[in-house]
Formats: sequence, C-alpha cells, structure tokens
Amino acid sequence: MSTETLIARHAILNALATHSRGVDRADVNLLAAAYHDGATVDYGFFSGAASRLASILAAAQKQALPTLHRTANTEIRIGGDHAVSESYVIAYSEEPEIQRMVFGRYLDRHECRDGVWKLTHRTYVLDSNTNRPNTALRADPPVSNDNFVPEGGKGATDPGRALIAHHQAASRSLQKAEPMTTESAALDAALSRDAIRKLNTRYCRGVDRGDADLLASIFWDDADVISGIVNGSGPDFAREIVAFVTSNLDSCFHSVANEWIEVSGDHGVGEHYIIAQMRAEGADTLTGGRYVDSYERRGGEWRIKSRTFVADWTSTHPTTFESGGFYEALTTRGCFGRTDPVYALWESL
Repeated sequence: MSTETLIARHAILNALATHSRGVDRADVNLLAAAYHDGATVDYGFFSGAASRLASILAAAQKQALPTLHRTANTEIRIGGDHAVSESYVIAYSEEPEIQRMVFGRYLDRHECRDGVWKLTHRTYVLDSNTNRPNTALRADPPVSNDNFVPEGGKGATDPGRALIAHHQAASRSLQKAEPMTTESAALDAALSRDAIRKLNTRYCRGVDRGDADLLASIFWDDADVISGIVNGSGPDFAREIVAFVTSNLDSCFHSVANEWIEVSGDHGVGEHYIIAQMRAEGADTLTGGRYVDSYERRGGEWRIKSRTFVADWTSTHPTTFESGGFYEALTTRGCFGRTDPVYALWESL
C-alpha cells in the first residue's frame, strides 16, 4: 500500500464514521460535513441532493429514540482523486414497542477536493432486518459515581459530544509537537489512527478472554475509565472488569465499528461504536453504545488516556443459546483464559 493510498483510506474511513455520527446525533452540520457540495444519494425513500437528505434525517432524528449506525467491513478502491467503497452497516432503531436491527450496505463514491476526501454519492442497499418487542432499559439516576455511566442523547444533549469537545480542547492545549509538512502530518495521522484502532481490538480481546494483562497494556497507568460496571483508573479497571466478567458471565463478545479518530501530534480523540453480547443466568443481553476516548503517544507508543462508555440502548431476552443440534459440529469454542485458540494463533509467529 502506497503512502498516498494509506492516507486516503484513513480519510475516507473517518468521513464514513462522521456520516453515522451525524445521523445518530441528529446533527445536520455533522452529517452534511461527510459530503462534498453537489453530492447525491439514493436511499429508495429519497433520491436527490445529499444536503436535502441531511436535513430530512436530522429533523426526523431529533425526537426519535436512540439509533446506532455501525459502519464496518469497508473495502475501498482508490484511483487518483476518486474512490469507491462498500461498507456493511447494522442500524439499530427503536420505537416504544419495537426494537429494530436493519442489515444493509452503503455503496459509496468519494472524491478528494483540495486535499479533503468526502462522499459524492451514496446508494443504500437493504439486505435483512429483525423486529422484536422492545425490552430496552433506561438507567435510573446513579446512586454514586461508582456505577455511573452516561446515556446517549441527540444534538447538544448527547454527553459524548461534550466529552469529545473536552478532549479536543485538552489535546490542543497540550500539543507541543514539532511542526510537520502537510504530507508528513497526514501520514503520521494515518499511522497513528491504525495504532489506535489496534488498541480497540486488544480491548475487546482483553475483556472477552478475561485477560487482565492484555487489557492493562492498552491504558496508561494514569488513565481513567468510566464503564458503569467499573469506574476508576486504567489498571484498576483492567483488574476489576476481568474479575467481574469471569465470575458473573458465561460469555461476552464485544464488536467495535464506525471508528472516528482525530490525531494532532502526540494527542488524539476518538468515538467508537460498540455492540456487546453477554450471556449470564439464563439471559442474553445485547448492549449498544460508544467509547469516547482520548489518547496520548509517549515514547513513540499510543495508549488510552481516558475512556468513557456512553450507553445508547440495551435489549434483554431469555437465552436461546444452544450447544448441540445445529451447532454441534462447531467444536472449536471460545472461552475465558489462555486456552482460547486465539493465543496459540498469536504465539505461532
């Protein structure tokens, strides 16, 4: 992959993430910022100017219950200042009586104008959906800071928005890196973004495998974490969340997508969409939310300086887990600890 392609790919991924963030926050300006002037869309229910769709979606979202659009599995083909991409999207939406999961794809065209990559056309493809009775739970006011976790909202009321603004301001005030050329800064940001993305894959593996050492390695010792289950320092979180998971859950599975990351020198901020599936005591719980982070690079290494989980929705049903029948032949099973097959894979190189 050439330097130019790497820089373009990361800029396009950030534009895709910006689009989903704009829809879910009912923010017409953020949503429109993902498109170049004159861009068009075809969603079926609307075909025309992207600017018009931005106004329609933002207005509809303002009074809606939480939504979460997860863009993932993105393949990008770049040719000069033009690119095309296919992204898989899981869209969560909620009504008083129904929770919907809509499975589809974005077929997008992109252009680089004046050094900025944005969308010029989007076609939405519907593949499947689920529609279940609403079992969403809204958290009661916290009894103490020990179990506090912020709940997502729309527009200026969303706590994630305030957290991002706070981290951006802190990043600017701390920035002391030597000035770089535009191309060098873009390359450094792309490489940094990739290093930060790996922190999230390790986070998921650390929690899901109950690996406290791996989990602790992605936080600086002076990091702070608000997760609702455990609120505290990075090292304390790593130790206590693993103890909780391995003692109380039969299994857990964290999937991160729609990763928006902004890097400036040795500091960064990010928002990442998360779906977590947990099985315990005869119940399946599916939770959707966001990790709002700040990062620092020290001695050439990126780690998380602050992480806050913002809860958007949850759904709980009696478990339908099966180990036999249809699943009997799938004999390689995940587990907590180093007997999970992923450890042998990593140690093979």
